[in-house]
Amino acid sequence: MRRCTTTRPKTPAGVELYGLAKALLSITTLKEADGWVQALLAWSERRDSFLAETSVDENGKTWPTHERLVKARRSLVRLVNAGAPFTYLDPTLTGLGPIPSTNNSIEGGVNAQLRAMLRDHRGLSVERGLKAIFWWCYMHSPSPLPAAEILRVMPTDKSIAAIYERLSERERLEGAIPRWGDAIVWSELHHSEPYRMEWD
Repeated sequence: MRRCTTTRPKTPAGVELYGLAKALLSITTLKEADGWVQALLAWSERRDSFLAETSVDENGKTWPTHERLVKARRSLVRLVNAGAPFTYLDPTLTGLGPIPSTNNSIEGGVNAQLRAMLRDHRGLSVERGLKAIFWWCYMHSPSPLPAAEILRVMPTDKSIAAIYERLSERERLEGAIPRWGDAIVWSELHHSEPYRMEWD
């Protein structure tokens, strides 16, 4: 939402939508979630004529005047219809305990440390980088597997190389097939004749 509305929206509709987006972060019960959805629907109905405004450019092409707000509303409605914003409140998933409402703890806690470890060890081959990630996860696991089990499930150099080879083969194949206007033609840049020859 912040990308569509910015942190300082210029229109009242944008200010209201940004406020709704910020309120989304403090919802802790299904009742509050239902209230938030009702507030979104009320905002959408109240601002429908504003969001329906269009502009015309010099070529006669028409587009929504408030395109970013329209995009934000469409995105929110799609997520609400899919039931995505309040998955962390689903009673079938919260049986073992509360679920965090964001993935910040993963991104800042685990993924950031993995990226830092790979950054500290720049220059590792892909195979060694993947093995380093596996070992980092093993060393930070609260209940690590026995050594025999780790050796059984840990990928080998050969299996990592096979996966990498398969992926890089596909990339090489996609990169090797020239597309229209994609490649440089030597004869277009250099002429072997003393006089320039062009054809229509």
